[in-house]
Amino acid sequence: MGYFSFEKLEVYQKSLDFIDFVYTIINKFPSEEKYNLSSQLRRASTSVSLNIGEGSGKTNKDFNRYIGISKGSARECLVCFDIAIRRKYISEEDYWTGRKYIEELIKMMTGLSTFLMKTIENSR
Repeated sequence: MGYFSFEKLEVYQKSLDFIDFVYTIINKFPSEEKYNLSSQLRRASTSVSLNIGEGSGKTNKDFNRYIGISKGSARECLVCFDIAIRRKYISEEDYWTGRKYIEELIKMMTGLSTFLMKTIENSR
């Protein structure tokens, strides 16, 4: 079975790990948050991976735009973590683990974006 090029990207693999983490901590949220914060966090976390996959099949310029959207989704997850810790839905440990994932993902996406921008500039 073959792979699509984005599946080999470390940032994509890391984003899948992040989704696994998010699904685990969402189970700790109170039931009344099932359709609110947990749903928003689930959608934002999956958006990171989805945009990497969708953007990879396009031009480098378009892919870079999708990476920007993925970074925005990662920041959205951070806001969800901030709300969750303030509401005491998650532990300090889960908060800092989630924050570490987000910081690492954003750094990796920034690196990919820089690479894509150089590629775009060199093709002019």
